[in-house]
Amino acid sequence: MTTLAERLTVAITRANLTKAELARRVGISAPSVNGWFTGKAKFLRGENLLAAAKALAVDEGWLATGKGQMEPKRGSRVEDVHSNHEISTVLETETPSGYVRFDLFEGGAGMGVGVVNQDYPEVVRTIEVAEWEVRKKLGYLPQPGRIQIITGRGPSMRPKLEDGDIIWIDTTCDYFDGDDYYLINIGGETQIKMLQRRGDGLYVVSINPDFPAYRSDDGEVAILGKALIHAGLRRF
Repeated sequence: MTTLAERLTVAITRANLTKAELARRVGISAPSVNGWFTGKAKFLRGENLLAAAKALAVDEGWLATGKGQMEPKRGSRVEDVHSNHEISTVLETETPSGYVRFDLFEGGAGMGVGVVNQDYPEVVRTIEVAEWEVRKKLGYLPQPGRIQIITGRGPSMRPKLEDGDIIWIDTTCDYFDGDDYYLINIGGETQIKMLQRRGDGLYVVSINPDFPAYRSDDGEVAILGKALIHAGLRRF
């Protein structure tokens, strides 16, 4: 499978853009975009992903994961820069008015030894939630693609999170934003863990006492998003 840097190199050449122009269109700094190409950033998520895909006229799923076709899907929000017109914004399955759609984050999240982006049978692939309920839970209405859902796997976050719970992830928070629950990647494994800043470094913490906390090495933890809400299908 191709790396993010490889996919970006192909896409930016095809779109005949410079890195500086890509940075301007995405709305971030040129050094940040350069980090995508050097391999410093291995993932591209949330609003930056959508903006980059639009600027490059490629499918956001392909740009994020390398899976599927490079060409944007019919009904996506990507703008065709070659013909300079916007592709239809009507999705194949359109979200009803007054609802917010949350789609699947690629790859499961381990709550034990971790998941190496394996294709687990997902509990939920897409949910549509009333806007008033989203405002109640989050305090705001997120931009499309910002919040995605995953299925948590494993026992290490019990009893707060159970195996099979659905977790809402804010994919724009790809940095440490204080002690909290995050979707992280360590050595190619995606996990839901608490991150805590202690006197001697950043610690990866589980809720289940059978899984001791440990201090991560510098640069070992890649933050993919912040965990916001969880829900599960549990028996009474």
